[in-house]
Amino acid sequence: MSIAKTIEIISSSATSFQDAIDQGIARANRTLDHITGAWIGDQTLRIRDGKISEYRVRMKITFLLEE
Repeated sequence: MSIAKTIEIISSSATSFQDAIDQGIARANRTLDHITGAWIGDQTLRIRDGKISEYRVRMKITFLLEE
């Protein structure tokens, strides 16, 4: 029997939403073993001087717990 756990993280990028997602998953993968999926909950922008300064994503990462 497998047991999974889900955590929520927020990741950001100055480039794009996709880059924020990629960076968040890569960072989680350095700490967590057996990642099986991710759910993107929110995408938000930070605006400075009328321009996009940061792309942010809130995601839930699911991983299997070791036996």
